[in-house]
Amino acid sequence: MPAPETLYPTGAGASRFAARPTPAFMLSHPAHVFALGFGSGLSRIAPGTSGTLWAWLTFWCLTPWMSDALWGYTLLASTLLGWWACAVTARNMGVLDPGSIVWDEVVAFWLVLWLLMPASFAQQAAAFLLFRFFDAVKPGPVGWADGLFHGIDVDSERWPWAKAGWGIMLDDLVAAGCTLLVMAVWRAW
Repeated sequence: MPAPETLYPTGAGASRFAARPTPAFMLSHPAHVFALGFGSGLSRIAPGTSGTLWAWLTFWCLTPWMSDALWGYTLLASTLLGWWACAVTARNMGVLDPGSIVWDEVVAFWLVLWLLMPASFAQQAAAFLLFRFFDAVKPGPVGWADGLFHGIDVDSERWPWAKAGWGIMLDDLVAAGCTLLVMAVWRAW
């Protein structure tokens, strides 16, 4: 299997904008499998939405076997794993925040669904639409969080990819917080 660098050259003359990742790229490193949402980020149409749908489906599948404590530990571990996986994958793609990286959507939407439990299908669907709105449009605090790490100069910073991993994760976690705030107001109404 080819090394990630041969699939996404990052040396002199390489474009900062990588082509769409392939299944071969995803399988070339364990971090890529997670960062690309087990293949959901390979979608040619709206990979962020595909990743969020994958998160919703896996949440439904996992919930019967998960306690609140286990969900809490899973989310903590998934956030730390996401930082690493997103940083490695972004570095190997040569792009600070590629749209095909969807682990940030997965973790953030799992958090939304977990904190909404118990929630009807209609409430989950509303949360899905709100989360996608906040993640795609990036109003207010989501835009602020998204912009925090976008000024990283990959050629002069010592740890730019580690910072990029947190930057990729942060705006989605803020989008999750905004979604939860709107859902709390809706439920209280």
